[in-house]
Amino acid sequence: MGQYFRMQDELISIKGVKDGLLISLSTTEQWKSITSELATKIDAQVDFYSGANVTVDLGTRPVPKYELSSLKALLERRGLTLTVVLSDSDTTNQSAMALDLRAETGNQVPGRDAQETVPISSEETGTTGIMFKRTLRSGRTIHSEGHVVVYGDVNPGAKIIADGDIIIWGRLRGTVHAGASGDESAIICALDMSPTQLRIANYIATSPPGKRGNIMPEVALIRDNQIVVEARD
Repeated sequence: MGQYFRMQDELISIKGVKDGLLISLSTTEQWKSITSELATKIDAQVDFYSGANVTVDLGTRPVPKYELSSLKALLERRGLTLTVVLSDSDTTNQSAMALDLRAETGNQVPGRDAQETVPISSEETGTTGIMFKRTLRSGRTIHSEGHVVVYGDVNPGAKIIADGDIIIWGRLRGTVHAGASGDESAIICALDMSPTQLRIANYIATSPPGKRGNIMPEVALIRDNQIVVEARD
């Protein structure tokens, strides 16, 4: 289970899961109001959410095709792709199928396998995050407003975006962005660091060609206005 990001009165939750984002909407709030609140939430961190595949959980709410279509368009305008609709309503499921979206029942929520993704937190600061307990394959993306720990490799074509630190207990070959909200104190650690791209806050670096053959733990951090990578014994 990933990290929950809650809005006021629990009207909306946005959860980072293994295939992107899970957005759960209140089943009682007026549709126009709830979608307006969702737009405001995404707009506040559009760069953070952009590019994610979205599963939307609508519960028992019956959503006609025109409303679901408007939600799909709302997300697309912000760079998100609606791919799956979770619902216990026949009306909503029929709307999803009419729009060529995958419709699933609410008990098929992705990312709830505790063997894959679990919440983590820091006792000192209260900062939350997620742990992904397997290799992150090409095409997969993890978003978190906290820290991210991957117990496995991050393959080329995979991406991690986190407001906090990123720790890879394995080989880093993909793209990672720590301190995505602008935190220049964020760090990236890996047992074997040869990324496609490293980003910390607004700084960017790539792995140099012909990187040494010796494998050792390394940490990337910002120093003197640039990203530096240091070995750790």
